[in-house]
Amino acid sequence: MLAAQPLAVEYTAASGALSTAWLLIALPALGAVVLLLLGRRADKWGHLLGCATVGISFVLGLWYFFTLRGLGNRSVSLDLYTLIISGNFKVNAGLLYDPLSAVFVLLITGVGFLIHVYSVGYMKDDPGRRRFFAYLNLFVAAMLLLVLGNSFLGLYFGWEGVGLASYLLIAFWYYKPEAATAAKKAFIMNRVGDVGLALAIFILFATLGSVSYQDVFSGVGRMSTTTVTAVTLLLLLGACGKSGQFPLQAWLPDAMEGPTPVSALIHAATMVTAGVYLIARANPLYNASHTGQLVVCSIGAITLLIGCIIGCAKDDIKRILAYSTVSQIGYMFLAVGLGGGAYAAGILHLLTHGFFKAGLFLGAGSVMHGMKDQVNIRRFGGLAKYMPITAATFGIGYLAIIGIPPLSGFFSKDPIIEHAFDRPGWTGWLFGGIALVGAGLTAFYMTRLMVLTFFGKPRWTEDIKHPHESPPSMTVAMIVLAVGSVAAGGLLAFHNALANWLNPVFGGATEQTPAEVAHKIPALAVTALVLVFVLAGVALAVVIFREGTAPQEQPARSVLVRAARANLYADAFNEAVFMRPGQWLARALVYVDNRGIDGLVNGLAAAVGGGSARLRRLQTGFVRSYALTMLGGAFLVVAALLVVRLG
Repeated sequence: MLAAQPLAVEYTAASGALSTAWLLIALPALGAVVLLLLGRRADKWGHLLGCATVGISFVLGLWYFFTLRGLGNRSVSLDLYTLIISGNFKVNAGLLYDPLSAVFVLLITGVGFLIHVYSVGYMKDDPGRRRFFAYLNLFVAAMLLLVLGNSFLGLYFGWEGVGLASYLLIAFWYYKPEAATAAKKAFIMNRVGDVGLALAIFILFATLGSVSYQDVFSGVGRMSTTTVTAVTLLLLLGACGKSGQFPLQAWLPDAMEGPTPVSALIHAATMVTAGVYLIARANPLYNASHTGQLVVCSIGAITLLIGCIIGCAKDDIKRILAYSTVSQIGYMFLAVGLGGGAYAAGILHLLTHGFFKAGLFLGAGSVMHGMKDQVNIRRFGGLAKYMPITAATFGIGYLAIIGIPPLSGFFSKDPIIEHAFDRPGWTGWLFGGIALVGAGLTAFYMTRLMVLTFFGKPRWTEDIKHPHESPPSMTVAMIVLAVGSVAAGGLLAFHNALANWLNPVFGGATEQTPAEVAHKIPALAVTALVLVFVLAGVALAVVIFREGTAPQEQPARSVLVRAARANLYADAFNEAVFMRPGQWLARALVYVDNRGIDGLVNGLAAAVGGGSARLRRLQTGFVRSYALTMLGGAFLVVAALLVVRLG
């Protein structure tokens, strides 16, 4: 039975200051509703409302953050009202505001607000700008619900809301077949992962009788090892779908068909980080399952390598950044799979990635804005002279993502590689080695992108006469994100500030123990190794591409290049193993339905109808016919009696 019964919530003096945390979600949700219901009447000011709602949520997030900090990093759970009552099953609609959700709120609303501001200029001439901002607001509201829910069911509502909003944003230019196809692909592949998340929630309820975080995490000890492992693997399936991890990574690069601000929103601060948040939030479950942690690490390592390899072979500026996102989220999965102090390292990389990846995508949009929407880096070159602000901010993001000190990526990626090497057994050497190679490959393909876009001789097409810098509404957001790309890592890593902040969530697991301090490889040696691989990747790319490249893609010289250009055959595999057999099965079922089930029903109906028609012919209406029939019947009866008598 569904109900809406307000609860008598008793807030302590400490939590009273946070009793209005629901406004974080309500404001952007209200903005989306207003913009969608008012329609074209809001065209002139809709973008301003969209920016204002997210901006106010960011200000509230800052206020709540410092309020929580003053409470000694305590977690505050707010039960708002009873959502579902069904037998012994009771679900309260509530929020959990703790150190983990607090940092996600700031990331989502802060970077989200900058993307909203950037979109004002980017979508200026689009007739659907008001609708676009409505979808952006809906996306932010759903993501906030996802990270603020105090139960797996609340998370699931936000999870599905993010899926819907991403579909609407990717397909925003629905009249383009590529955009419509990409949106459908993203929706379907996400549904595969969502099934895993739903099954995990069902198992938790069947086992513990509750899906709230408090009840589930306190009841882990009552669950069997098999059950915990099954739940962690199913949760991982859901996380892989949302975060574009192997084997569900194929949808993420295709999402580039949406407007560039959508790419920045999905790939930097929101949707792709949902899977990392899910695993980090469910850390008590993963800490109880060695198998679950090992599989998470394996998925992260495989995916970061896949993203790097494919990124080296792409020429579309947005797709290169998309596969870069696939790779960087792989680093985060590797970190949260390692557990212990690596939890904080994964969240740190998530936060720094939000800055430099959003800046890189907005920089790519600025390049497209000045180059008449061209995306092929083979047709760029020399743009630093014409777009100095874009080149500078993009360059800062580039240095941050490859991990050059003292930028953000240096402080967030190196600790993940250190923790990977420290994992016990041979798997530590394997995961650490893969992460190290990934750092070198990242430096190579990002340097290739930087050199071919902003340096060297122009290779533009004839229709481009004078590339130009973007308007202030776009460049301001890029400058702010560039500042974050420089400073965020150092500030959050200073004296383990972020790790100490997150200790209440991870149960002190982020604190270093003597075993963790005694690294397999000294931390300074790991840093030196990473820099060697990074500088080697940079040098190799500069040597190969400093003179530019051919304006057209050349035939592949190796099997690996051909495979990388074909996305390592992920789409071909999905089509061969899932899509085509699915189509054949559907056609077979349609045939069985038409010729079998429908044929049986229709045949029976035809037999009854035909028999009735023949019997109807006997009803002539003539008395003589009926008398003859009766006489014939009498003769048959007499004949039967005689046979019986004589027999």
